[in-house]
Amino acid sequence: MIRTMKNSGVLAQQAAGKHPVKLTALLYLKEALLKERYEDCAEIVSVAKEFGAVDQEISHLLEDPRRTPG
Repeated sequence: MIRTMKNSGVLAQQAAGKHPVKLTALLYLKEALLKERYEDCAEIVSVAKEFGAVDQEISHLLEDPRRTPG
């Protein structure tokens, strides 16, 4: 008997809301914020939103306590 696997690749990730471009954009946003490259943030946020990022995910990165001056 041959068993078939369900979509465990990219389609399954997209169905779970984890689009690879969205995740990459959120990582780039985090990096830009930590490096204080604020001029890049608007474009990165628009790409992340285009691929399914919600406002809560973006605000979580914007409110990162590591960016707060001590």
